[in-house]
Amino acid sequence: MSKVTLKGNPVTVGGTLPEKGSAAPAFTLVGAGLAERSLGDWDGQRKVLNIFPSVDTPTCASSVREFNARAQQADNTVVLCVSADLPFAQARFCGAEGLENVVSLSTFRNPGFLADYGVALADGPLAGLAARAVVVLDTDNTVLHVQLVPEIADEPDYEAALAAL
Repeated sequence: MSKVTLKGNPVTVGGTLPEKGSAAPAFTLVGAGLAERSLGDWDGQRKVLNIFPSVDTPTCASSVREFNARAQQADNTVVLCVSADLPFAQARFCGAEGLENVVSLSTFRNPGFLADYGVALADGPLAGLAARAVVVLDTDNTVLHVQLVPEIADEPDYEAALAAL
């Protein structure tokens, strides 16, 4: 278990973050058209997992926009934006914003992802959603970088995440 804050108030985060150098936990999440997508769908590509509570919050929306803009600069890299939002809401947001360089994935059928990646908000007003985190994987799904953002309302460290690539 970890601790983060939401607007200064402590929040417990359940699960265990993957460690740098370890193999990333396998997952199956829900993508566009309600299709199941697994980590293996991006074998051979580097992956940036942008994990957050909901695209309907300003900071989460900013992180999706920022990673969308920066994704074009990283060769052989896919940015996977993971939240509990339904794929319909994710598609609506990305469509309205013109975001085409990220892949949205939902945890709604597989909440075990939250514990497997150490981002399960266990209490506070966002309990049941994901804490804000970034996990960077190489082409073989080895963890290169992990950041659990200490304050949920803050954006992740984009520079550190992309430097790990």
